[in-house]
Amino acid sequence: MHNTTYHKASSAAEAASLLSGADDGALLAGGQTLIPTMKQRLAAPSDLVDISGVAELKGISVSGSSVTIGAMTTHAEVASSAELRAVCPGLADLAGHIGDPAVRHRGTLGGSVANNDPAADYPAAMLALGATIKTNTREIAADDFFQSMFTTALDEGEMIVSVSFEAPEKGAYAKFPNPASRYAMCGVFVAKGAGGVRVAVTGAGDDGVFRSADMEAALSSNFAADALDGVTVSPNGMLSDIHGDAAYRANLVKVMAKRATAAA
Repeated sequence: MHNTTYHKASSAAEAASLLSGADDGALLAGGQTLIPTMKQRLAAPSDLVDISGVAELKGISVSGSSVTIGAMTTHAEVASSAELRAVCPGLADLAGHIGDPAVRHRGTLGGSVANNDPAADYPAAMLALGATIKTNTREIAADDFFQSMFTTALDEGEMIVSVSFEAPEKGAYAKFPNPASRYAMCGVFVAKGAGGVRVAVTGAGDDGVFRSADMEAALSSNFAADALDGVTVSPNGMLSDIHGDAAYRANLVKVMAKRATAAA
């Protein structure tokens, strides 16, 4: 048996303090990844700091085109927000297709972003939207935040508080889900905003989420699905497993990018 000390934080400051004071602490948000990992004995934190009751980490704020979403906001809340859907329907649609209803009502945006699973949906959205990830100590641009598979710029003991971004003029997400897990075998978020076009891909790369410079260039000249016809996606660097080899995923990247562009 592994001994774990459970703490229920009442504020972000208390959570950060409890985390920094633990020998090997872990934040418990929705628990959709951490709890199964602990049950499989792949993780055994000395302390669990539960932040599910911290009100300041929840909620969606929309002011004009500026959007801020608290780290503890659930996927279901993102999906059902009328305010968010009015300015960024692509993100609301993305959240509505994560896992199943049980996962969507427990899993959180901050937990997903912090975990940076290579097949998770939110990292593609954050990267394509040029989001800023705010922690308890600093602000990190999405381009700098996602470093590689399951690896982010978060320091030990650092906690995501919220994410913010400017809603794009056009934006949408399309994914090809694994029929069993509903994780993305390939998901592409396309966004056109004041800063140009950004295209982010999840589920397909062997090192996690990434941007496609070739697709961004093509869509910058002509924001239409057929503008991607001439773009070649190399299988090099693509994930290859029992669900699909690298060439299959390379093809999916182009197909999903065209669908996302058409939807946007």
